[in-house]
Amino acid sequence: MTATLTERRPRSRTGKTGGTGKTRTGTARTGTSAWTPWLYLLPALAVLGALLLYPVYQLGLISFLEYTQAQVSGGEPTSFQGLGNYKSLLYDPQFRQVLLATVVFAAACVAGTLAVGCALAVLLTRVRALPRLALMLAALGAWATPAVTGSTVWVFLFDADFGPVNKLLGLGDFSWTYGRYSAFALVLLEVVWCSFPFVMVTVYAGIRAVPTEILEAAALDGASPWRIWRTVTAPLLRPILAVVTIQSVIWDFKVFTQIYVMTGGGGIAGQNLVLNVYAYQQAFASSQYSLGAAIGVVMLLILLAVTLVYLRILRRQGEDL
Repeated sequence: MTATLTERRPRSRTGKTGGTGKTRTGTARTGTSAWTPWLYLLPALAVLGALLLYPVYQLGLISFLEYTQAQVSGGEPTSFQGLGNYKSLLYDPQFRQVLLATVVFAAACVAGTLAVGCALAVLLTRVRALPRLALMLAALGAWATPAVTGSTVWVFLFDADFGPVNKLLGLGDFSWTYGRYSAFALVLLEVVWCSFPFVMVTVYAGIRAVPTEILEAAALDGASPWRIWRTVTAPLLRPILAVVTIQSVIWDFKVFTQIYVMTGGGGIAGQNLVLNVYAYQQAFASSQYSLGAAIGVVMLLILLAVTLVYLRILRRQGEDL
């Protein structure tokens, strides 16, 4: 009997009894399939490497050199400064002030963009087809408007002499761009106006993918719309919200066009400067290219740190990103 059972036991391709071990053919197939996605991504990675990695390398290299108009014209040799440019920024009170203003301004823009975008996304799920279409077209029109055009239009709308907003609000000849906080508030409104459509469309698509049975069950239990959003919809949309939040942080932290156009290059005496405009002034207005490059590296490191910390928090909360 034992001999008969042994003979009937299936043999693997390697000649050993039992089917529990992995064959060489299976391992080879697994290894090939593991590399297949990277082969498909290789052309895109090559393009990104050429268009992104090399400029970042050059930016970092210039930030460690003394690179001014004299070096560009060939009048003086380029010298290695090490961390000298970064030390100059660290001890520069204007840089610290601009950095703080940039962080606060970007945080306010991100909060406003997410609030408006999510609120309108929920509204889209509650209105009929015709109002939904009109709102989508209006939002996509704002999204498609170039930053320079949108900024110019907003400056005209809030102009102290000819702007219709001051006339409607009865503010007379009040200048929105004269004061520091009013100018930042005006730019914030324009940034939110041109940024919320991305959040609205993305979150709306995510809400449409949520099973209606879950939302109906929460409504039958007596939950208010706000509580349904906070306890049911938002947790299900957390990966989507992570994407739009990271995108908004990156876009709003490096705002340039709106500040430059609407405040005339940074406001009176530079009171409305942000890091991107400050880097432009250092690099091209003052010909301190190495300082401008150092500011660019600092911005890159800050954005990488914020993104990694946010993704780490989501990972700890159990999100599969």
